[in-house]
Parts: sequence; structure tokens; C-alpha cells
Amino acid sequence: MPRIWGFSHAVRAISRTFARCQPMMNRLNHFLASPTLPLLVGALMLLFPSGLMGQGKFDQSKELGVMVGTSYYLGDLNPSGHLGGRKHVAVGGFLRTNLSRRISLRAHVMHGTVEAWDADSDVAWQRNRNLHFRNTLTEVGGIVEINYIDYQIGTPSTKVCAYLLTGLSVYSHMPEAELDGLWFELAPLGTEGQGTTWGEAYGVNGYALAGLAVPFGFGFKVNLGPFAGFNLEWAVRKTWNDYLDDVSGIYADPLVLNEEKGELAVALADQSLSRPGSLTDNTGLMRGDPGRDDAYGFVTASVTFRIGKKPTTCWN
Repeated sequence: MPRIWGFSHAVRAISRTFARCQPMMNRLNHFLASPTLPLLVGALMLLFPSGLMGQGKFDQSKELGVMVGTSYYLGDLNPSGHLGGRKHVAVGGFLRTNLSRRISLRAHVMHGTVEAWDADSDVAWQRNRNLHFRNTLTEVGGIVEINYIDYQIGTPSTKVCAYLLTGLSVYSHMPEAELDGLWFELAPLGTEGQGTTWGEAYGVNGYALAGLAVPFGFGFKVNLGPFAGFNLEWAVRKTWNDYLDDVSGIYADPLVLNEEKGELAVALADQSLSRPGSLTDNTGLMRGDPGRDDAYGFVTASVTFRIGKKPTTCWN
């Protein structure tokens, strides 16, 4: 009969590790933007090919997985806190192909919502800016997983294994904001002057509602039996988009917005509680940080099931 070994103990240990890993995720975020990562991975593959392929007999296998967790974002309304913002449930699924005991490939789809409000910030100027958004993201992509030790689902000799991951994804999104209890799509409104004569004069362009992202992160795999496993994972997505939150540059001229985009655009573009000095509006003042692109991430738990041929090892 299949047997589950120390599952609750393993989950508690993994949870404690996740709680201590936020500083490491911040360092990983900076590391990804440098040319060091591809050079390091290439060097490892050249220097340690046998280590990456694993040792001993291996039966190539496939797994189907179901993921559930939470999503978050890093950007103008949540500039530094991983797992910040208001939480929503994220769901997804994947097909994993285990090429060796050390390397797996994964095709996945994820769906989640990120949301943040300046009103929740500890920073006074953010609370005064008083912006907010939510954005529902759908992602399809491929991921490479590198196991820290030899691991194969259905093999009782390895109960828990840590892994690193990276890959490439395509995502779609649409930021929204709330007014009087209703949520409105922000991209068509051009809240920073996109699609207006003022925006053309100041070089403010519209933004894409789909793009590429690079996931990177880490996780843990737990063997549950000959056909099942459990995973915990934390992965951030690097994007080249500064408008997941519809905030990036400067405040547009409200008179032009009102004439060319309407009253709703004016109401959602500038929700400041107060303005500097004797200014009647914030035209030309900084609304966001155009020098830093947004990112999003998922923290998930998943159950996986081995498909295809049966494992050759015995579980007592």
C-alpha cells in the first residue's frame, strides 16, 4: 500500500523556510536584471553535466498538477514589499516532464488578480496620492526546474527536494479602478494622457495589454506516494511593463483629459487628497516612477499526479 511519510512535518519545515526567504527574493529580483544569470547557468551546465542529469537509473515521467495560492505585484503602489497589496486567490495547472532526476520542464497556465491601494501605505505621500487599482492576469508559459538533489516522483528514497526555476511566459492584463462602487477599465481612459493631444506633445504613449515575463523563484517538492506529490512554490515575474497598475509617469492636463477622454478619466487620473502650495491641479507633476518596471508573482501550493507508466520502485 502507498504510504505518506512525515507530510505534516515536512510542510511545517517548508513554511518556516518560506517565511525567512523574502530578503532572498529581493536579491534575486536584482540578480535577474544582470547578465550574470545566463553566464552562471551556462557555466554550471558545462562544468557539472553529470550533476545536472542526476545519478543512477531514471525512468522519464510526466506529471499533471493543479495549483492554488495567492498573487501579488511590485510597482508604484507597492514599491518594495513582496507579498504586499490586497490578496486574491490564484489558480493554475501544469504538465511537467521530468527529463532527469535534476531537470524538469513544465508548461503551465496561471490566473490571478493583483490589487493595491495607496490608502494602505505607511508612506504619507502615497496616502495623499490616493490611487488604487486591480488587475486580472492570465499567464501561459514554460519553466525549467533544477532540483537541488536527485528527485523522482514515486521514489521513496527522496521525500523532500528543493528546486530553482526560471523560464518564459506570456501574460495578458487589464488594470481597473473603482469609483462609486463600480470598477472601470483604465487603459481606454488614458489617465496619463495616452491617446490625447497633450499626450502626443509630451511623448506619452499607450501601453500593451499583453507582454513577456521571465519567472524566477524556488520551491519544494514532497513525495506523497508512487503516483502523487505536493509542491510549494514562490516565483516572481520580471516584466518590461510599467503599467500593470496604470501608474508610471506624470499627471496629464485635466482640461485636455476632460475634453478628449471625458469626466471619468479626470476623476480616476488624479485622486489626490491635497496639492502642493496654491496649485489647482497636478499637471506635469510626478504620478509614478517611470524608471522601474512592474513585476508580479505567485505563491502556490500544488498537488501533482504521475501519468504514464508506473514507477519501477516499490513503496512498502
